[in-house]
Amino acid sequence: MEFKHTPVLFEEVIRELRIKPDGIYMDGTLGGGGHSEGICKKLNRQGVLLAVDRDVDALEASRKRLNDFKCNIQFIHSSYSNEELIFEEFNKVDGILLDLGVSSFQLDNANRGFSYMNDAPMDMRMNEEDEFTAYDVVNGYSEEKLTEIIRDYGEERWASRIANFIVNEREKEPIIRTVELAEIIKKAIPAAARRKGPHPAKRTFQAIRIEVNGELSHLKKAMEILPNHLNSGGRMAIISFHSLEDRIVKEAINDKLNPCTCPPDFPICVCGKKTDIKKVSKKPILPSSEEIDSNPRARSAKLRIIEKL
Repeated sequence: MEFKHTPVLFEEVIRELRIKPDGIYMDGTLGGGGHSEGICKKLNRQGVLLAVDRDVDALEASRKRLNDFKCNIQFIHSSYSNEELIFEEFNKVDGILLDLGVSSFQLDNANRGFSYMNDAPMDMRMNEEDEFTAYDVVNGYSEEKLTEIIRDYGEERWASRIANFIVNEREKEPIIRTVELAEIIKKAIPAAARRKGPHPAKRTFQAIRIEVNGELSHLKKAMEILPNHLNSGGRMAIISFHSLEDRIVKEAINDKLNPCTCPPDFPICVCGKKTDIKKVSKKPILPSSEEIDSNPRARSAKLRIIEKL
């Protein structure tokens, strides 16, 4: 299958990273290489791109896409939160990009099991070398645990009912296909609640995917460590697609903007902690209506950017 991916907020990302021809840049979510191609076009032979992804298919597809560029490209099979591996050679970089969530290729590749629209094994692994899959979540988690992740990661109001239906169905036989799970979820949600909004399985599939890949824990770790690897004047751009991601990004930025640990009733700061970043824009950058029309998956995207002082 051809690796297709339309990079979201492409022009905005490339503009705001302010790419220097001989700079060092990290694309922590390489995917189809769309954003990385834009970065490489601005780099000369001395420029460096650290191209990071958990998905071997993404790395191989992007290796072909970026093959003709003369800059120094290092392909790294890893999560963007793996500080030791990514910064083994270059401790400081001039720019970092995180384009969060699942890629178009992963959604469109039926065999990966990310989509409720296709019949596939219960997989959902971003890194196919991992052993833990959606099958383990759906067939192994307790009803209470399923309710928790569907409610917290999917922000699904019918979480407990969906979890109950899943547990009842798996007692008959294991749930092994995505279409089976999607149908169970559909049955669990009352008909009146299914008439409006997205596909009834969307939030639950999102929740299971996040759990399988530990997405939020990786993001929290990355937001803590990655800004420390920016050179002065370097920028970090983060594209999020749902409120859970954006909340983590926003709170992490605010924590770094206000690092003081003094009790709130202290008249002056005595801890001496000062911020080393600034926001590039007060509000997140959103896709234009034209981009949303041409790429509907951009609809919920938010771009936040910080700069190292």
